[in-house]
Amino acid sequence: MRTIMILMDSLNRRFLSAYGNNWVKTPNIDRLVRRGATFDNHYVGSLPCMPARRDIMTGRLSFLENPWGPIEIWDDCVPAILKQHRTYTHMITDHYHYFHRGGAGYHYLFSSWEFIRGQEFDVWRPVVNPGPEPKPGTRNYRGLKNHAFRANRAHNFWDREKDEDYPTVKSFDAACEFIELNHNEDNWHLHLEVFDPHEPFECPSHYRQLYGDDYEGEEFYFPEYAPLSDEDDPAVVDHIRKRYAGSLTMADRRLGRLLDRLDKYDMWKDTVVILTTDHGHLLGEHRYWAKNYMMVYQELAHIPLIVCAPQIKAPTRVQALTTTIDIAPTILELHNAPMPPHLQGKSLVHLFTDPMGQQHDSIIFGYFAKDVNWTDGRYVYCRQPTPGKPCYMHTANPFEYNGISRERLSRDDVEFGIFLPTAYGIPHYRIPVPSSRHHNAPETNLIFDLKHDYHQEHPIDDPNLETELETRLRAKLQELNAPQCQFDRLNL
Repeated sequence: MRTIMILMDSLNRRFLSAYGNNWVKTPNIDRLVRRGATFDNHYVGSLPCMPARRDIMTGRLSFLENPWGPIEIWDDCVPAILKQHRTYTHMITDHYHYFHRGGAGYHYLFSSWEFIRGQEFDVWRPVVNPGPEPKPGTRNYRGLKNHAFRANRAHNFWDREKDEDYPTVKSFDAACEFIELNHNEDNWHLHLEVFDPHEPFECPSHYRQLYGDDYEGEEFYFPEYAPLSDEDDPAVVDHIRKRYAGSLTMADRRLGRLLDRLDKYDMWKDTVVILTTDHGHLLGEHRYWAKNYMMVYQELAHIPLIVCAPQIKAPTRVQALTTTIDIAPTILELHNAPMPPHLQGKSLVHLFTDPMGQQHDSIIFGYFAKDVNWTDGRYVYCRQPTPGKPCYMHTANPFEYNGISRERLSRDDVEFGIFLPTAYGIPHYRIPVPSSRHHNAPETNLIFDLKHDYHQEHPIDDPNLETELETRLRAKLQELNAPQCQFDRLNL
């Protein structure tokens, strides 16, 4: 068996024809749809980038125990398990967060790996003076204020009109090379991650021209993580959406070259291809840019999943409720590898031959120390924490996105011991982090009926329904053996 896991960062479900879009050009994702199973009720687990990847690698929900952080020494990870059981594993990625202090430790689990340089804030090009920092409030300030971002674009290191200069294109090309080298071999797993269509929404102009992007304002490709401003009129939102579409079409075109290799070598009869993402990205919906600070709307949580496997009678649709943590046990089962004892996800393999089968009765998703969201596919219940109540970070590697200060670790309320029953007896820190609510959160919890209000514009006020959903959320957290702090801060 050969497996190929393709993760395209921030791949919005609503931009794919597989899920009803009628204007974005993704013909090669459509090729996968025709060959496989499209999952209609697939959801995130932990958000954002690195917590989602820990979910994918371990089959466990990271956000219940940790924020953004590196792999933990007790984590049972797919590439390590496969390698231990004689399956060759290879990672190709331009996702630079894997190599940050706050996200490290994943790549060395693979038999081999390739890091394609240059995305976003990747500290790559050694330019001492990449030009002046822009003034706050100017367009693209989020990117251009960063030294590495400017350095990677200085001195013509990057020709933005050449596909071949883009890291995502280089990543797909590296995957094609892997296929050329290994198409006659069996028992391998390729983990391919590309950063696009994540912001900054850059691509050669001919991709934007596909969508009639006639925006004449100041160059704009990197919105702030903030609500829309007064300057963000419909023309600006339309421009950013077309830039996003252009980035996606560029990635899709290179995906086609990879699929061509699978066709060329007749590999579909014994190769499984999985295409998904870590989360969505808001492009003006709900009057927000980006992610992280607002409620986890459907646009962020409800994500694409397409699987091509020899046993699937394609094309087909799967209605079962599935989630990110189901990917790890799926890959392990496909390679006949043992399941580790602390898995929370369930293999999807049975749905390949039984697309009407069941998976989960409900799932949860969210960010560490913020709201916890529950859904059964019909209702979404957003349970608010008490602001300031502690949510405990459990780690042997106390590094978040920006690191952890010595002062924070030396506080009296930081503990060191054995707190997680899944840590195999390995001592670790327990660090309190104050809970917070999402932007513009009301005082009450939120309930939405997705059947009648998919875009979550009209919360339901129904005390009896909330009592039922509160009971089901509590039961789900108990099933997942969530730390006690989750019950305390959510008043459960």
